[in-house]
Amino acid sequence: MKRSVYSLVLMDDVIKAVDKEAYKLGTSRSNLINQILAEHLSCVTPEMRMRDIFDSVSEMINNSFHIQQQRSASLMTLRTALEYKYRPTINYKVELERSPDVYLGTLKIRIRTQSQTLINMFNNFFAYRVRLESSLLKEKGRSGYVYELSSGSFQRKLFNPSLSDEQTGEAISRYLNDINQSIQTYFAMPQDFGKYAPGFEKNYRKMLDEYVL
Repeated sequence: MKRSVYSLVLMDDVIKAVDKEAYKLGTSRSNLINQILAEHLSCVTPEMRMRDIFDSVSEMINNSFHIQQQRSASLMTLRTALEYKYRPTINYKVELERSPDVYLGTLKIRIRTQSQTLINMFNNFFAYRVRLESSLLKEKGRSGYVYELSSGSFQRKLFNPSLSDEQTGEAISRYLNDINQSIQTYFAMPQDFGKYAPGFEKNYRKMLDEYVL
């Protein structure tokens, strides 16, 4: 969204209040003023769009996720606990682009553990998941699958589904629910995951028939 520079003359007390609120929200003075004016004048800002998307995710995500409070309008952070000894957690971060084009944003998933065994399991799962996603997305004509996989950390660019904010939130929540269920099953029974993998692959393919994300 195009921006221009303008000069405003404001009272010192107003600026102090704006700066205080901007700090609390993790944004800049100019961005907060822009949001306040846009809301008052019924203009849609990137922050409003992202908030609507995340509100939709919050409504549709399953209860195994704990949504953490965040200060940035472009970022949503969630976590789940694995059904595994010591109950290690998996952190999910969805960061949206202010002006999405090909990509809607970036998903980052990280396991919180010092166990090399669990880190290796995490990496093995996502090596499998990358092969699955890149293959099925290519069938949908999406060849620009961008990802990074390192020790206990995975991230990928999410394709822009070009849907309404509510539908985009639904697409993100379905993807997170799907991948979390797969991870939970893999860690619960890694030796038997091959029996369940076709079902998860079928679910993912079905989701892609509705949302290419």
